[in-house]
Amino acid sequence: MAEENEESQEETKEAPPKKGNKMLIIIIAVVVIVLAAGGFVGFKLMSGGEEKTEEAESEKKKSKTAIMALDPFVLNLKDQGRYLKVSIQFEIAEESMLEDVQTKTPQLRDTIITLVSSKPLNSIASPEGKFQLKDEILFRANQILGLENDIFKNLYFTEFVMQ
Repeated sequence: MAEENEESQEETKEAPPKKGNKMLIIIIAVVVIVLAAGGFVGFKLMSGGEEKTEEAESEKKKSKTAIMALDPFVLNLKDQGRYLKVSIQFEIAEESMLEDVQTKTPQLRDTIITLVSSKPLNSIASPEGKFQLKDEILFRANQILGLENDIFKNLYFTEFVMQ
């Protein structure tokens, strides 16, 4: 009877490793399938991404932006005895428009001088005031060119000194 108990214990010890081997094989098979599917999807995404990247690069080449710097301005502000020295650079939507914009430089400078000199110091001293001033200058600059699409995408204050 002792021998039977030992034999039955040996059988039970041997049975779980057989189930474990089957589970291990199933897990390995699932992992291989998941990795293969992931590799396939990754390959498809990578090959499709190259086409999109090439299209985006060609569009950038077509509509390359340009930066046009104006000479610095030294202006009297609306407040007596207050001055502003500001340097402005415009970002132009299309590089091909740069020559047309440069011919309008006197009108741009006049508009900026008229607009900024009408402002009191406290209206342009805060960050919000500077953003509002940028928006007003951009709006008027795009009006000068009189085209349907805005030529000026943005403007940058590269120097802004108030006294």
